Amino acid sequence: MENIRDLLIKVYSQTNQFGHLLGTELQKFEEDGITYRLEIKDKHLATPTTAHGGVLSAYMDGILGVAALHASSENGCLVSTVEFKINYLKPVRKGEVLIGNGQVISKGKRIIIAQGEIVNEATGEQVAIATGTFNAYPYQKSGMTAFDFDL
Repeated sequence: MENIRDLLIKVYSQTNQFGHLLGTELQKFEEDGITYRLEIKDKHLATPTTAHGGVLSAYMDGILGVAALHASSENGCLVSTVEFKINYLKPVRKGEVLIGNGQVISKGKRIIIAQGEIVNEATGEQVAIATGTFNAYPYQKSGMTAFDFDL
């Protein structure tokens, strides 16, 4: 039998329709942090060559949120974003592959704080950084039930 953390991330990965729409790919989900990958495509552009800041914001919310989810899931909890602050450092262009790394920097019973960065895979340059606050809550409040899990 899988542990609750593995089950929650499995169900989350299957049901996160916005993440699927955005095109994010979870590559690492571990104690020391998480990693998401995103390739910038036509659907992400605000101009003929440059990604919309909202794409990076949504991507970063996912990076920070999944880092917080790793911490909360050990207790059978999901997370919701309370707030986050993002700094855009460089423009992102069509065809670039982005790597997002997130980690928890503080964890209480209900409040989790995470930090993240997005880097250009080819150049290693940071394109955005952020810090966010998340509220942990029991997975049952999300509408998930024990039937959603392969128990």
